[in-house]
Amino acid sequence: MGIRLDLTTCGITQGQRNTFTDNLNDALAKLDSGKEAFTGWVDVPGIVTSEEMNDIEKTAEEIRAKCDLFIAIGIGGSYLGAQSVMDALFAGDGENGPEVVFAGCNISGAYHKKLLEKMDGRDCCLCVISKSGTTTEPLAAFSILKEKMEEKYGDEAASRTYAITDKEKGRLREEADELGYKSFVVPDDIGGRYSVLSPVGLLPLAVAGVDIRALTKGAVDLMSDEAGKEAEVDYALTRVALSMSGKWIEVFEYFHPELHFFGEWLKQLFGESEGKEGKGIFPASLMFSRDLHSMGQFIQQGKPMLFETVIIIDERNDDLMIPESAGAPLAGKSIEQINDCAIKGVIAAHTKAGVPVIKVHVPVMDAYNMGQLIYFFETSCAISAYVMGVCPFDQPGVEAYKQEMRDEIARIDG
Repeated sequence: MGIRLDLTTCGITQGQRNTFTDNLNDALAKLDSGKEAFTGWVDVPGIVTSEEMNDIEKTAEEIRAKCDLFIAIGIGGSYLGAQSVMDALFAGDGENGPEVVFAGCNISGAYHKKLLEKMDGRDCCLCVISKSGTTTEPLAAFSILKEKMEEKYGDEAASRTYAITDKEKGRLREEADELGYKSFVVPDDIGGRYSVLSPVGLLPLAVAGVDIRALTKGAVDLMSDEAGKEAEVDYALTRVALSMSGKWIEVFEYFHPELHFFGEWLKQLFGESEGKEGKGIFPASLMFSRDLHSMGQFIQQGKPMLFETVIIIDERNDDLMIPESAGAPLAGKSIEQINDCAIKGVIAAHTKAGVPVIKVHVPVMDAYNMGQLIYFFETSCAISAYVMGVCPFDQPGVEAYKQEMRDEIARIDG
């Protein structure tokens, strides 16, 4: 296993974890049965066939050859997973292929207007990602951007438009078939927040230049690794035990800004999976050392209701020496040496203050280890949700705001 779990500062014993043995066995049986809805992500090799992987890579190369701006349209799991991997690997910035940007992940007129302006003078392709094709945010964005594409390219616009949607039904499937968009399938048995290793994430990532085979291999290797399975279980049960002791907020923390969107993906993964029936751990994320100057005080001395999960990249290839002009004690040391001191100092200070800290070590940030991180957190999240007694794969509460929003939209015409 590439990633390593360190529970030495979490404040939970193995005996406390063992109190959930019956719930754990039930959770593992459900995940391994292949019969539970939306568990298709568990068997990583079964998500995408060899033929589909080849098709994704071939299509990505065609896109990379025809455009320098690739706009992926989606919200929630239809974009956060891909965005998190791209940012972590410094991909999709336009230096080694098309610039990859996202739309339909908000309802901001200013954001999408700037995107329309960005399309001027650029060779563009669109990829709309939506199982139904009717989700408000991506539908609105796609309609606006599609009109721009038709103005730019006329009949050629359809050959520059790609769809990832339901295999047989829905508005977007009908449009893709009618207009001839090249399309890929959102698997029926995988929900959005667990879909990054499906075509939902793999096509945008391949366009961005990410090695999607290495990404997938990382997840496959962890799936079959006994030490990895033990770590997933230990992390899940530690979280549940901490929540039972009154620690109901989990703060995901990272010391490298490229992990910002990975923190956002983790918030969706755990928030939507666990937050049901009055249960769940509230997920938050912070970037250190920046946020130590805003939230560090609360963590150190505020209401004792949280625990921390720190993602630590052990080996960093990019570093800079601090010039002599900085003076003692910084001069002659490197930026990453100082960052290491921050990591150790923060964990020591917070632990002494009684804050439980879980450490997740990543050997190096590359596609392979990113695949391991994704699968580690997906599996741990599913286990902890089951142990808490909720289904990890639905989100009935989300429908409440959607219906209220639809009602408000209908009133505009009234």
